[in-house]
Amino acid sequence: MGGEACIAKTRLPVWLFVSLHRQGASDAELLQFYPHISAADLVNIWAYADAHPEEIEQALRDQDEAMEDEV
Repeated sequence: MGGEACIAKTRLPVWLFVSLHRQGASDAELLQFYPHISAADLVNIWAYADAHPEEIEQALRDQDEAMEDEV
């Protein structure tokens, strides 16, 4: 995934879950939307995001810019 932090054994980036969480998705909803991840994966996501806030914020900005470029 271009060096982005992802959930182990997936191509799902951490920033995606941070973004969904900020939009109001609960942990239970995330587990429902992504049944192949576990509660332990979510714990690791939040821990990683807390430990690397600048990286996550930059990834979110990059994603926002990419979405704007597509419009």
